[in-house]
Amino acid sequence: MALTHRKNHKKDAESGDAEAEAKRNEEEEKKKYQGEEYEVLLRYVEEQKQKLKNKKDDDDDEDEKNVKYVRKWYTPWKKVKVDQGGKKVPAEWLETDRQKGLSSSDIDERRKHSGYNELESPTENQFIKFISYFRGPILYVMELAVLLAAGLRDWIDFGVIIGILFLNAGVGWYQEKQAGDIVAQLKAGIALKAVVVRDGSEQEIEARDLVPGDIVILEEGNTIAADAKILGDYEDKDGAKSKEILDRLEKSKKNSNNNNHSDDDEDDHDDDGPNKGPSLCSVDQSAITGESLAVDKFVGDIAYYTCGVKRGKCYGIVTVSAKNSFVGKTAALVSNSNEQGHFQIVLGGIGLTLLVLVVCFIFIVWIGGFFRGTAIATPSQNNLLVYALIFLIIGVPVGLPVVTTTTLAVGAAYLARRKAIVQKLTAIESLAGVDILCSDKTGTLTANKLSLNDPYIAPDVDPNWFMTVAVLASSHNIRGLDPIDKVTIVGLKDYPKAQEMLKSGWKTNKFTPFDPVSKRITAEVEKEGKHYTCAKGAPNAILKLAKFDPQIVADYRNQSQQFASRGFRSLGVAVKEDGKEWELLGMLCMFDPPRGDTAKTIGEAHELGISVKMLTGDAVAIAKETCKQLGLSTNVYDSEKLIGGTMAGSDIRDFVEAADGFAEVFPEHKYQVVNLLQERGHLTAMTGDGVNDAPSLKKADCGIAVEGASDAARTAADVVFLDEGLSTIITAIKVARQIFHRMKAYIIYRIALCVHLQVYLMLSILIKNETIRVDLVVFLAIFADVATIAIAYDRAPYARQPVEWQLPKVWIISTVMGLLLAAGTWIIRGTLYLESGGIIQNFGSVQEILFLEVALTESWVIFITRLAQEPGTPNVFPSWQLIIAVLGVDILASIFALFGWISGPAIEHGGWVDIVTVVKIWGYSFGVTVVVLLVYLILNKIRWLDSIGRVSRSKRNEKLENFLTDLQRLTIVHESDHTGSYYRFSSNGSGTATPGQANEDKDKDNKSNDKKKGQAKDQQTKRDAKDAKSDDSKQKDGQTDGGAQGGDKALADDAGKSDEAVKQKRNEDRIDEKQTLGGAAQDADRAEVDKKGTGQGHKKEGESRTDEESSEGTHVEP
Repeated sequence: MALTHRKNHKKDAESGDAEAEAKRNEEEEKKKYQGEEYEVLLRYVEEQKQKLKNKKDDDDDEDEKNVKYVRKWYTPWKKVKVDQGGKKVPAEWLETDRQKGLSSSDIDERRKHSGYNELESPTENQFIKFISYFRGPILYVMELAVLLAAGLRDWIDFGVIIGILFLNAGVGWYQEKQAGDIVAQLKAGIALKAVVVRDGSEQEIEARDLVPGDIVILEEGNTIAADAKILGDYEDKDGAKSKEILDRLEKSKKNSNNNNHSDDDEDDHDDDGPNKGPSLCSVDQSAITGESLAVDKFVGDIAYYTCGVKRGKCYGIVTVSAKNSFVGKTAALVSNSNEQGHFQIVLGGIGLTLLVLVVCFIFIVWIGGFFRGTAIATPSQNNLLVYALIFLIIGVPVGLPVVTTTTLAVGAAYLARRKAIVQKLTAIESLAGVDILCSDKTGTLTANKLSLNDPYIAPDVDPNWFMTVAVLASSHNIRGLDPIDKVTIVGLKDYPKAQEMLKSGWKTNKFTPFDPVSKRITAEVEKEGKHYTCAKGAPNAILKLAKFDPQIVADYRNQSQQFASRGFRSLGVAVKEDGKEWELLGMLCMFDPPRGDTAKTIGEAHELGISVKMLTGDAVAIAKETCKQLGLSTNVYDSEKLIGGTMAGSDIRDFVEAADGFAEVFPEHKYQVVNLLQERGHLTAMTGDGVNDAPSLKKADCGIAVEGASDAARTAADVVFLDEGLSTIITAIKVARQIFHRMKAYIIYRIALCVHLQVYLMLSILIKNETIRVDLVVFLAIFADVATIAIAYDRAPYARQPVEWQLPKVWIISTVMGLLLAAGTWIIRGTLYLESGGIIQNFGSVQEILFLEVALTESWVIFITRLAQEPGTPNVFPSWQLIIAVLGVDILASIFALFGWISGPAIEHGGWVDIVTVVKIWGYSFGVTVVVLLVYLILNKIRWLDSIGRVSRSKRNEKLENFLTDLQRLTIVHESDHTGSYYRFSSNGSGTATPGQANEDKDKDNKSNDKKKGQAKDQQTKRDAKDAKSDDSKQKDGQTDGGAQGGDKALADDAGKSDEAVKQKRNEDRIDEKQTLGGAAQDADRAEVDKKGTGQGHKKEGESRTDEESSEGTHVEP
């Protein structure tokens, strides 16, 4: 074939010339967009539409199997494709008959496709788990020692070192598995359940057993167990009504698509209007959207996993498993972060330091060996490689990771038996260091057993009618009643006539559950053709329904004040008949008594150095009364000062530290409290139970999900409690401190042992060119780890203050102890040069004598390091497991010495040691141990040493704190007017920019008023902080008729506002009338209420709420 010169080669499209092809495509592109202007534009739109469609198809193909690439630890040189379980669910799987459901034969196939319906699989490959115990820097060094022993053909050491590795791995694997099984068994008892239709019948199963295509029944009070598409109402068994709605909706969408000139707003309105049919249920999506109000769900909508059903009962079909749900994908972003706990960081740092020391000591003895002319591999027991092998064995505590992990696992199992499930082992360390506990009131400090006291009933109101309306305005889902609705309904037992009234043909047309914005429950009911609207909720929310008679309002407020001052919750009840005005019927009075052991437990918490702060949704007065009953100080404040105040950043943090609690708390306040305390260096534990508590539980150093917590809260928490009460939490903190003490004692012990042998052998090699035989060194390593594995079962003391690692102190004490042990070994070695034979009586081998002395002193040191280190902490007697383990090691080491096992070639008696010599070594070793004990006790008494390495809590950086707080309050506002558009900084409290001259003038007035109010507020809140710091719990309560009249005027102005108007303002600050305590403050409050009446409506921030108003938080933490 002839060759053609490139220069003369013909360029055409057929020959694949790139330039010709590009030119041809460019000409075609120009022709495509030639023509009339709007025809070209529409042609371009159609082309882009097709591109988007093709891109969507490509995305669907890509999502057919959702995979990611990771580097496995055993193949770090390549990436491996890992299936994430994200396979697309076939469309035909989502066409299940709602009456028949799935058959049993369908389940296995779908589970193989999508896996179990859970965020994380509890099952783990146990073989891989076992292999993981051979990983880590410390273990890699021991594995290097195995290779070195094989290279030296020292097969005894080779086998023994492998035995050490397998022993540690086996013990660690077994202990962690055993503890994990106990925790898993308890977790199974609190697993989420779901009601499904399978094989034509309804049945309750665990949520993890759900598969795509399952028909689930969503009912009020239940948690949604998987992402589910709403199919229809529960009464619509055959799906006829829902099919009609879906057909109408589809037709509406087609009409809107065909009408290119239709208005977008009208289309949106049609989609959410009658074409979607009636709302089938309301779902609380606050956990994933932050929306306070429940969201109405219609046919075809998706109900999201972990959200709660607030109203209604309907059918849904599971669309995806938990891992591929909206919540699952979000959780994966956090769970895949591979974040190391503080414990792993500390352990890694200690291991790395020991490795560096080992390398340094090896270099030192090698340099000494070079000067002595020591060969690299000969003779067999005295060469450079043997030196390296010895230091690798003694310098790296192979049992350190296993013993600490075992200690944590055994402790977690113990906590599980005490009804506390530890979800992350490292949470034990955090729990041990907690110095501030932010606790819920209901169920934790109180008994969570509401009782109904004598209610307040307005004049001329029948008590039976009052109770009837209260029950009508309650949830009627008996299986999912919250405590407040339950106690209201159960209260009917004392009102027989009210029971008769309820039997007379009432029908509920619409039920609106409680939400934190409106703070009330409303129910539209009918009887005999008459329509009524019944309302029950926070007293102030009920007063906002209409303009009531001033005298009734005054009596109402006075009674609410009395209830609150006695620690009682109050709920207002009102009714409205069609064509008539709202009628205020009265107030329910409820009481949740403190738990019998709470006051004692709080005192115990204070003795442990833990400050308890109460966070409650109840009123300030109720919270203060509860504090008095529990023995807490009464420095409790309105939570609005946390977010809505204008104090300086440093003052806010001082205020939070000094306060004993906050009332009327919402989830965002909990998060704020935790964040502010952490910025001051505190380790904070936070209790919570609701889905809204999840962010604060995640933020806290130790998040605690209390008994009865939601699935979202349990997922976010570090520890889940299955028993009520503060005593369980305090017990868990004690146990955590005991576990921490065991780990710290072992680490001090192990570092001391490493320093001991490394220093002695280094000097022995450099001075005498002598070492302890490798075989004996290996057994010393075995004895050190085997005996101390039992420390996981030791009876440890718990510190009387929050614990910390204090690593500088750990290293100082360990090093001093190691040097003393090395000196003791050198002394016994020195006695062997005496003419009398020193410690030898009759006969003995140098190798075995040194071996026995080292084994005895090292095994007894653990009894020293387990002693209490913190002042004021009493000591406890060691457990029988630890005593037997140490005694067994001592007896075995003595047998080694007596019979000269592995002592090598000996001049006489085959390396045996006389029994009298063994007794003398025991006595000498005991003396060395006593000396080490005395020095240890002295070191722990030194004050400066006790404070070294201790983290400063309540650290204050005024400039930084003020700057960060001011930065959070600034907002960049974009404005435009006739002069153009521009940006400016605006403070949260300075109002918002509004176009138009009239609005600008209004803003100026508002800003002026805000400035005056802000100054007054700053003075008030600073006084509050000062009072909190001085623990001044005396506060004067007062109320005047003037305040009540001011409240009446505000209520009159609010009359006639629809619920829709209130909903539109749900994201704004709560516009509640404020009534301060004391005469001067009440005058200021009347002036503020008058401003509201004239439309200026700015909320006063520094004032305290009235007790009856602040009881709005009644339903916040039921």
